[in-house]
Amino acid sequence: MKTYSLEEMTDKHIGKIGTPNRDAFENELRLDLLGQTIKSIRQEQNMTQEELGELVGVKKAQISKIENSLTDARFDTILKVFRALNAKVNFNVEVLNRKFVTQ
Repeated sequence: MKTYSLEEMTDKHIGKIGTPNRDAFENELRLDLLGQTIKSIRQEQNMTQEELGELVGVKKAQISKIENSLTDARFDTILKVFRALNAKVNFNVEVLNRKFVTQ
């Protein structure tokens, strides 16, 4: 019986890296991980969604949607959530296939 790696299965069923379907899949996966991280930190701090929403200035339903990746929350809202959780956020930006000219 032949075994396949996760990468091979993802390439076959979702699409190869760089294709629109694969990009959409990767973005959804990142948003899901972001929501799970927010939920985990909130629960570690014994905070309810309602309490976190009050700190951020949004309703409980918005926090629930963010945690369950059911919305495309605004970037500044996500940052406010992490600030309210007293969590440090680091972003890595990688620009591919570009040449920059400095003057």
